[in-house]
Amino acid sequence: QVQLVESGGGLVQVGGSLRLSCAVSGRTVSSSAMGWFRRVPGKEREFVAVITWNGYTYYADSVKGRFAISRDNAKNTVYLQMNSLKPEDTAAYYCAAHSSGSYYNPNVYSTWGQGTQVTVSS
Repeated sequence: QVQLVESGGGLVQVGGSLRLSCAVSGRTVSSSAMGWFRRVPGKEREFVAVITWNGYTYYADSVKGRFAISRDNAKNTVYLQMNSLKPEDTAAYYCAAHSSGSYYNPNVYSTWGQGTQVTVSS
């Protein structure tokens, strides 16, 4: 059984930083692409970042240059470093394991964590 557990969310002021973690059990983080998505109330999940099985990274335009996705294979953990946070970054953030298809489509991710809330205030 594959399980993803996010942590690291919280309340931060504009311009601050947070580091989200996604602890993976039941599989290795390098066996498929791992992505981060976010959701705000009333809207569908939005692609944030992905790291492929061979280490390539891709980002949504809205976070490019501010966020960085990485993984630690020894710890079997995926990270999302978030810098220069803006109020529009406020959302529940989810880690997900990719299955097949476009990395930008949340419907092609097979396993999801429960999410961790990030709130950016001024």
